[in-house]
Amino acid sequence: MASFTLRSVFVGNSLQPLQFPDRVTVLHKLRDKPLPSTDHFALDVVILSELHQRPAARSVEDIVVYDYKKAAKTPLKPFMVETLTRIWDEQEETKRISNKQVTELLERLERLEKGTWDNEGAVEKFGAS
Repeated sequence: MASFTLRSVFVGNSLQPLQFPDRVTVLHKLRDKPLPSTDHFALDVVILSELHQRPAARSVEDIVVYDYKKAAKTPLKPFMVETLTRIWDEQEETKRISNKQVTELLERLERLEKGTWDNEGAVEKFGAS
């Protein structure tokens, strides 16, 4: 279990201290697809403040696989490669689905804008008249 202290978070353009009660969510993402020869890998990390509903910190974890008996780095074991490859594939599928959803939302927004603002005589009103 990792232990760390977060002291502040950006809210808008200003740095605000994290205050109790706040909870954080720590999310990890594999940076690269693991290979059988991999002896280290990187995780991109984002720590989210639930109170502020925004990232409190970002970091990178560099994980090195080490054999203490040999006193040297060692490649991932096959079950590790299999598990990390499955996680990588799930990440890529989730990214594909998310990108598709964003594209669909942007297309819907464009159709909505064209259906309202791109009409002859359309005028934007500012404030009450």
